[in-house]
Amino acid sequence: MSERSVTHSTFAIERKYPAAPERVFAAFSDPAKKRRWFAEGDEFEIEHYALDFQVGGREEARFRGKNGLTFSNHTVFQDILPSRHIVFAYTMSMGDKRISASQATVEFLGTDQGTLLVFTEQAAFFEGADGPKMRQDGWTLLLEALGKELSRT
Repeated sequence: MSERSVTHSTFAIERKYPAAPERVFAAFSDPAKKRRWFAEGDEFEIEHYALDFQVGGREEARFRGKNGLTFSNHTVFQDILPSRHIVFAYTMSMGDKRISASQATVEFLGTDQGTLLVFTEQAAFFEGADGPKMRQDGWTLLLEALGKELSRT
């Protein structure tokens, strides 16, 4: 077989938020806040969500789409520097089939207007995976939801 079974991709997304880095960081570290912007939504039903935000801790989410497909996300936090950065590794599965493995870094850079968030992901997408464009689009939507979460308080 000469066709590749793994597609590699690296992408970065930058977002500016009118909130201090401590507040943006809290939206990642507080389980209730993270669940609201990361897991809840109209497109999926949450079957399970848990967050243990510490180095070596885990985040787990399982969703069922309107089409009946189940997706799961298993994250391990590799490094956390409060209000500065979060580094995590995660896998995604569709049903029982693993579709990707990634390492991501979220940086919180203070600015005069609030925070510049830089999200960088390095991913390996397996056969039948969502692929680089869908993943980047997905994170773009999640970071928009983060902005809405930050405007709540």
